[in-house]
Amino acid sequence: MTDIEELRAHYLVAIDACAGLDALETVRVEALGKQGRVTALLKTMGALTPEERQVQGPAIHGLREAVTAALATRRTTLEQVALEAKLAAERVDVTLPVDAAPTGSVHPVSQVMDELAEIFADLGFAVATGPEIEDDWHNFGALNIPDTHPARAMQDTFYLKPQSPDAIDAMFHDAGADAAAPFVLRTHTSPVQIRTMMQQPPPLRIIAPGRVYRSDWDATHTPMFHQIEGLVIDRGITLGHLKWTLETFLRAFFERDDVVLRLRPSYFPFTEPSAEVDVGFTMEKGKRVIGGDPNGPGGGWMEVLGSGMVHPKVIAACGLDPAEWQGFAFGCGIDRLAMLKYGIDDLRPVFEGDLRWLKHYGFAALDVPTLSAGVGSGGVGAA
Repeated sequence: MTDIEELRAHYLVAIDACAGLDALETVRVEALGKQGRVTALLKTMGALTPEERQVQGPAIHGLREAVTAALATRRTTLEQVALEAKLAAERVDVTLPVDAAPTGSVHPVSQVMDELAEIFADLGFAVATGPEIEDDWHNFGALNIPDTHPARAMQDTFYLKPQSPDAIDAMFHDAGADAAAPFVLRTHTSPVQIRTMMQQPPPLRIIAPGRVYRSDWDATHTPMFHQIEGLVIDRGITLGHLKWTLETFLRAFFERDDVVLRLRPSYFPFTEPSAEVDVGFTMEKGKRVIGGDPNGPGGGWMEVLGSGMVHPKVIAACGLDPAEWQGFAFGCGIDRLAMLKYGIDDLRPVFEGDLRWLKHYGFAALDVPTLSAGVGSGGVGAA
């Protein structure tokens, strides 16, 4: 018993004298470790007689509990001392700005879509959408594209296997569609114009942005790309309305008042007359810039749009009287517009998902385009 009391006194003094957590751990191992002195005493209890165990058992257990409690108390004290020392040595300057949290980027194509929607909304246009899997009639027939037209060739169009009536109903919500008709991945967003003219009474002012598909792949063409088309149907619509709309749109998009347009006669089956729209460019600091005098040094013209007056056959195919209703339509590639505005040299990386590319050309998530602030201001690509 005398040894137990001496051991208790020894360890209580040793614990109280520990100046750090490392020293305290050394005492703990010496007393309560697998080879510790208190542990050794506990192991001897198995060899004691019942009478001896009744006398020494409580004393040995009391020793272990006293040492354990002293260790816990001293550990709490030492941890508090260590914390106070750390707080005194390590100060936080609350006046410094916080580190920016990792954030994603808005893809330039998505940004340009938002820019276009903002511009055309200001001009009174609504956004219309439609299915990306289209039937032959909406994609070709209603748009005055005959069976022999090159656009229907397999090398230009992705054709799909015939669909079941249930699949057609799920895609188009049109139980009366012809299940035997060929289906395609839409080659343009013009079918959206057809569906809108058939579902809504004129006058109409819509834009139809979305994904389209053509069998092509090089630095300026991809099998899937983004397109926006515009449509106006009203009474007394002329080419003058078309030209003013395109000038207003392109000047707002490129954020320059000196954008000059040139309309060249062309052919599209769904418009008559048809016109390719060129925009003037100049050279500034060795780079091609939209705007300025195209006839000046280094200047020239670049095709950006296709347009024209809606063909009377297209208007009639949608159940409207072409003698009463006229309109114009236009279309361009959203990806190409993004390339021109933000200096993207190759179209293919737009779809490759490289985070380094997106970090360079992307936009902040809260950088919402507005006409008052400049539709393209604030983005990485615009910097």
